[in-house]
Amino acid sequence: MHKSIATSTILEHELSELRLLVERQTGVVLDCPNSALAAYAADYVEAQGVGSFTTLLERLRSSEQDPSNLPALLDGLIGTNTGFFRHPGALNALTRHVVPQLCARKSPDGPSPLRIWSAGCSTGEETYSIAMAVCDALSHNGAGAGNNGNGSSHGNGSGNGGGNGKTPARSGGIADSGLTASGSANLSAALSIHIVGSDLLPRNIETADRGVYRQSALDGLPPATIRNYFSKISSPAVLPNGAQNEVENQAHIESTNGAASGSQTAPANAAHLLVKPRLRSLVTFNCMNLARPGYIGRFDCIFCMDVLPHFSRAQRIALLERLHLYLEPGGYLFLSQTEKLSAPNLNFRSETFDGYTFHRKPLAASAAYGR
Repeated sequence: MHKSIATSTILEHELSELRLLVERQTGVVLDCPNSALAAYAADYVEAQGVGSFTTLLERLRSSEQDPSNLPALLDGLIGTNTGFFRHPGALNALTRHVVPQLCARKSPDGPSPLRIWSAGCSTGEETYSIAMAVCDALSHNGAGAGNNGNGSSHGNGSGNGGGNGKTPARSGGIADSGLTASGSANLSAALSIHIVGSDLLPRNIETADRGVYRQSALDGLPPATIRNYFSKISSPAVLPNGAQNEVENQAHIESTNGAASGSQTAPANAAHLLVKPRLRSLVTFNCMNLARPGYIGRFDCIFCMDVLPHFSRAQRIALLERLHLYLEPGGYLFLSQTEKLSAPNLNFRSETFDGYTFHRKPLAASAAYGR
């Protein structure tokens, strides 16, 4: 097919500038070959009607005035690697160790909200997994999942319990049997929960905010968990207003991932699942550039899974410093097990639970850190 811009017309120094602009403005290091980057850029220029690659660079240079340019370019260039309970070790530690510790520290007389940030949440699966894990932890800890206090008209979240003590391989401590209605009624609603999911790409946030996923995305989770937290939608034709677009977005993402891995995607008429209001009410989603984050408060836990490897070393250290600042004293930082804490000067103490290592900001942080 004829292209209005040939990859051969994109010069090597222009690609180098593109990489530098992306890294400076988002922290992301584009590690794809020049040939692949040039081909993608040529397609993008034609699809967006930009005119030329030089014009595209000019727009990106001025992205501080128009911050929408860069995410639009990166949508499709940054690989999406996500899934429900993709890091079961982290969620198991959250459910069985961290949440009970945090609940024990919070005052029973008007406790402060339990606040968790899923930084780099992609299309929301991680954020909803955290919400399910917290509900399960609170059901076992004797505290209910209260409304997040953001004025949502949705009902209160409720726990997913179980008494067999087993930890399914993929569900991060979520028990096999669901919490009954009577069990839910007996839980205290004293503790308010607020979970924030953020991502650089607007398309990802739109999908996460809608909360519609293919049923196959939850394969392997306990059936009771799926029943408690999701409503089955047999046909996209009966989806809520606007959700059709999110199904198409999800299909686009799965198609892209499937093409990259050589796998087959689910048929277009596959069943879909909608996150129930009681879980959705605990979660807020926002677009955010982690290289230039706006202050959104302090958190008891921050999940930053599989984000640091995409950043340059300098940007990794800067991000870890910000995450440390945004953690409450005694708060917990969760990273993937393949990621090292590359800012040794920060006051973190590593802890291990059931083989998973995470990092805690001391309750009495040294005044030298100013945090």
